[in-house]
Amino acid sequence: MEHKQAPPQPSSSPPGLTAGLLGIARNLLGLIINRIELASLELSEIGGNVIRFLVLFTLAAIALWFAVAFWTVLVVFLAWDSWGWKILIAFGLFFTVATVAIALYARSILRQGKLSLPTTMAELRKDRDALL
Repeated sequence: MEHKQAPPQPSSSPPGLTAGLLGIARNLLGLIINRIELASLELSEIGGNVIRFLVLFTLAAIALWFAVAFWTVLVVFLAWDSWGWKILIAFGLFFTVATVAIALYARSILRQGKLSLPTTMAELRKDRDALL
């Protein structure tokens, strides 16, 4: 009669380097997946707002362009006899100042962080600080 050997029992010693590295890799992969899910959740929340903002901005820009064009033509037509070509300089300066003011206002809106990912960025900063 043959004697069967019992399967080797796992040792009670701590896991080896390979098992530790695999555990770290598994945890790191889970962390990366978690951060991607968080970013996608935040993007889905602001995605609708961004699309709505872009559509409204485009429509407002088109309407504004037509309004400015028609009012400018009317004022130039009415003031040409008294101002002459100087009315064109006045409108040029006015629209330059208006454009700069609008651009500065838009930049201030973007700096407020309304279109950013604050929670995701905070978590990524925590992860970076923990790794360093």
